[in-house]
Amino acid sequence: MQKSSVPKIVIAGTHSGCGKTTAATGIMAALKRRGLVVQPFKVGPDFIDPTHHTKVCGRESRNLDPFMMTEENVRQTFVSATQGADIAVIEGVMGLFDGVDGGDESSTAHVARILDAPIVLVADVKGMSRSTGALVSGYVNFDKTLRFAGVILTKGGSERHKNMVCSSVTLPILGWIPRTDKLAVESRHLGLLIADEDDRMRDYAELIEETCLLDEIISAAVSPAVCSDEEEGEMSSTFTLAAARDLAFCFSYADNYSRLRQAGAEIVFFSPLSDELPKADAYYFCGGYPELYAEKLETATCRNDLKKAADAGIPIFGECGGLMWLSRSVTDTEGRTFQMAGVLDADTVMQKRFAALGYSIGKSCGNSFICEGTDFRGHEFHYSTCEADRDARFDFRLSRGKGIADGKDGIVCGQTIAGYTHIYFGKTWADAFAAGVQRR
Repeated sequence: MQKSSVPKIVIAGTHSGCGKTTAATGIMAALKRRGLVVQPFKVGPDFIDPTHHTKVCGRESRNLDPFMMTEENVRQTFVSATQGADIAVIEGVMGLFDGVDGGDESSTAHVARILDAPIVLVADVKGMSRSTGALVSGYVNFDKTLRFAGVILTKGGSERHKNMVCSSVTLPILGWIPRTDKLAVESRHLGLLIADEDDRMRDYAELIEETCLLDEIISAAVSPAVCSDEEEGEMSSTFTLAAARDLAFCFSYADNYSRLRQAGAEIVFFSPLSDELPKADAYYFCGGYPELYAEKLETATCRNDLKKAADAGIPIFGECGGLMWLSRSVTDTEGRTFQMAGVLDADTVMQKRFAALGYSIGKSCGNSFICEGTDFRGHEFHYSTCEADRDARFDFRLSRGKGIADGKDGIVCGQTIAGYTHIYFGKTWADAFAAGVQRR
């Protein structure tokens, strides 16, 4: 049994847009500036906030999502990731109690209960005074199994406003963050800019030191140990996996690489935007923003070599942005078409609003290098549609989610498979992936 006694704190919001990311990332940055080793986490399937956490903390942020992972894997990921850390900061998702299909599953509250972690509630007080007390009281009393350490009040106004708000709040007030636009990170269609495009969140440390009671937040983080029944260990490398990682391909779950290493993969990261295609036994193209870099990808050095590798039967796996890159072409919202790798019998077209958003559940049908009947869970969020040829074959059948079309996902061409689902690699899926690569 593995165990972690690292102090931990959950930074949860009353709703999306309340300042939760500002508070959570700022607390991470402030703790790091004080010399602490901070392990960041993000509740839910989000890819963008973790890039900012990683940049700020210097340790890779991990997703905690019970729907995709199971509760035991949430504990296992927490235990393994916090080895060597002084404190763990867990940023929530949406509002504290917002889970799958309006229920509790995979909500921030669910994760806080799994980890027995204290919660700092972040509340937006713009346009409110005494009503703040009622709001906070409602959150505290909604679920008595949770432990609240205090509240951080955001988007505050004048000193008079502060006095009116704070007089009604019964929880310890751990911060008053005034309204400011100078540190706001820009957004695009899938969310905030990633950390490599805008790293201003590292400047949030000073804001937190000035406006929050950091010592009290540190003291509140002391909580019971987290135990996991699963022992983590990597086997000797048995195959080489080249994985895309750059501004065009930047959406991936850190656990996926850990699981693949445990299954025997030696992972080599490379940039399709600028690098030659490395020699490998298999290739992995995660999601991201290929549509923003389509002109550069069209002339990428590795493009022709990737088609040759596919024709030679080397296993290739793509998800979402990876699907777009492996298709014949991408057409943007202005009608411009760019040629992609041409591995799949399909073309992709960008839309002006999202085409799908939500969790996915499915299994492999045995049409690819993944063993038939292998179950998976994941998430999809994309603005493109995939126009596959009429005779295209698919390997994933979804019982939940849209996929490429009508619950069919994972278009197959030879040993290449790509779909819209961002799959969370549990042990079963990672082992099936590794076994499939090594069978060829």
